[in-house]
Amino acid sequence: MRNKDPYYFKRLYIKITHWEYWSFHVIYFPIYFYWFWLMLKARSVFFFNTANPSIENGGFLMESKKKIYDLLPSHFYPTTLLFEPGIDIKTVLPEIMRAGIDFPFIAKPDIGMRGMQVKLISNEAELNAYLLQSKVPFLIQSYINYTEEVGIFYCKIPGETSGAITGIVGKEFVTITGNGKSTIREILIKNNRYLLQLPTLEKNDGALLDKVLNAGEKYTLVPYGNHARGSRFVDWSDRIDDTLQETFHKICLEILAFYYGRIDIRFSNWESFREGKEFYIIEVNGAGSDPTHIYDPSHSLFFAWKEIIKHLDLLYKISTLNKKQKALRFMSFTEGIKMIRDNNRHVALISRN
Repeated sequence: MRNKDPYYFKRLYIKITHWEYWSFHVIYFPIYFYWFWLMLKARSVFFFNTANPSIENGGFLMESKKKIYDLLPSHFYPTTLLFEPGIDIKTVLPEIMRAGIDFPFIAKPDIGMRGMQVKLISNEAELNAYLLQSKVPFLIQSYINYTEEVGIFYCKIPGETSGAITGIVGKEFVTITGNGKSTIREILIKNNRYLLQLPTLEKNDGALLDKVLNAGEKYTLVPYGNHARGSRFVDWSDRIDDTLQETFHKICLEILAFYYGRIDIRFSNWESFREGKEFYIIEVNGAGSDPTHIYDPSHSLFFAWKEIIKHLDLLYKISTLNKKQKALRFMSFTEGIKMIRDNNRHVALISRN
């Protein structure tokens, strides 16, 4: 692998010297000690399942995206269909057409993680290839061609009249600008962030990378905001104001028993969205949510740890209050271990291709 890949060591150096690319467990290792303290206080390893009572496991792991969409008003999210693995294209296509979903559209696992097997499907051939590779239940969802995407973290303390936005991340897609001379591949190689994505892009869009774009022509290779797939995350928390707080609180009240998590949203214009207009909810993430504004390259690892701990404190407070006020129970140790094992098996299935 190293002999065939001339950029192996450069990518390795980029990953080592920029903490935002470190693995989840490396970043969170010091945090595990604080998590252990919260577990002792809660007298439960898996206290987080009560954070969002209407979402499976509180939204920590193994939650169905389709079941979460079903909690939302239908006009809040794109048209979405759920399919089982093994289904053939002759069955899928008519259902897609009846639902009014046109090419291109998004296909993604119903239970997913970090952008695995998320793909923009542009034609029947790509759909058929996706159907053949999918080993888990998956969603087909209308593609929202808005140019902006954000993740907004929201927390509401049980018993209080309103919640609050605790962080906003803006997402810059993998987009390049042509110069009339260089191929897409050559442009990607010159950008450290995009160079990390080159192996995946070679696998998925190899022939496209030989194309030469006209000078000034823009092209988006990954049209959705996922850090693991190359998007640059920018901390937009300075955009939080009273108008946005009020708008977003009203949105979150429409989600049954939602107290803690990050909502990913596409919109066309910030001012319109700020007033609750022209937006779609792409995903609702619960207790397992990262405060992803920490991945802004300008932030230090110490800033990230501080934000993670702040959100863990909120998760603990919300979970324990929900347990007490709503007469809920924490997940048992046996149930929690089963959840983790089920998740590991699921991740193995969706990461095979």
